[in-house]
Amino acid sequence: MLVIFSSQASGNITMFGDIAVQLLKMMGHSGTVPSAILAKDVPAALANLEAALGVAEQQPESEEPTDDIEETPFVSLSHRALPLIDLLKAAVKDERNVQWTDNN
Repeated sequence: MLVIFSSQASGNITMFGDIAVQLLKMMGHSGTVPSAILAKDVPAALANLEAALGVAEQQPESEEPTDDIEETPFVSLSHRALPLIDLLKAAVKDERNVQWTDNN
């Protein structure tokens, strides 16, 4: 599943569903797809996400099994969250709602 985040303050962002739900829960949301956050609640969601990512960065990363034939670079959750953080910051600035849906 893919999740598409959108706001009138920014362009759409598409993420893999498992990552999107994890970030939604870090924002203090249930993780339900589809759903939305009202403009007045976006600053708190952004603060929750940034705080949770700060804690996540301090935890040691688990060793991912590597395949000798093909190595896939590891992308941290913090890096995956950057486009969503930018969208949330734009929504805060323009006082806009943020919504998300799956690609079906």
